[in-house]
Amino acid sequence: MGERTSYTPGTFCWVDLVSADQGAAKRFYTSLFGWDYEDLPLGERTFYSVAQVDAQPVAAIVPLPDPSVPPHWNCYVSVEDANAAAARAHELGATVVLPAGDVGDSGRLAVIQDPQGALLSVWQPGEHFGAALVNGPGLLSWNDLLSPDVEASAAFYRELFAWTIEEIPEAQGQYWSIANDGNLNGGLMPMPPGGHPAWNLYFGVEDAEAAITRAAELGAETLMGPTPVPSGRFAVLRDPENAVFSVVDGQFDP
Repeated sequence: MGERTSYTPGTFCWVDLVSADQGAAKRFYTSLFGWDYEDLPLGERTFYSVAQVDAQPVAAIVPLPDPSVPPHWNCYVSVEDANAAAARAHELGATVVLPAGDVGDSGRLAVIQDPQGALLSVWQPGEHFGAALVNGPGLLSWNDLLSPDVEASAAFYRELFAWTIEEIPEAQGQYWSIANDGNLNGGLMPMPPGGHPAWNLYFGVEDAEAAITRAAELGAETLMGPTPVPSGRFAVLRDPENAVFSVVDGQFDP
């Protein structure tokens, strides 16, 4: 488990679930990961439910603002300036889905859709810097991108965040590592047939197979796995609202 009090710009820092049934989603993820919640008011009878482990913020669940949008997880990258990041993304061919704006005193948010179609949030921290705990059971432990054009995606993100993106030779053209300021920060892989471009997030678990079993008992579907990787095993799941996420066990970075 790693403790964080800030994030170097260009680092994945936060995730939240946009849910059509916030109460049911909270019960599902509590049963799977043991999360507690702090409900922060958004408006009349609406809350931003911050998931906690050991009383520390690790993720969040928020009500779906638009019924036409399916429930989904959002991945956030920390930046020094959300306006500048969104403007640079646009120059590089991305679509700015949500222009940069303040989220109270918490920080400043923009949402982009990269040139290959994947959505990503950029976060300029204010009072909220991101997850205080990462890389362990119930915690954000990895992010990777499914892309229809790996080389184009790599070029875009190298320019946007100054990431170092390198092919892993033993992966035989199936996986690229992402490093930010010298630290591993995620991965990049070809989108499978029938898939769609997306950033995927991984929560740590003690045992991937046990997590699959428990998730199924709670109404989730297993899309892949458990699949062995050098550091352990992972599985891709679809929660009862059809939001996709992954779980991973084994060795975690500090």
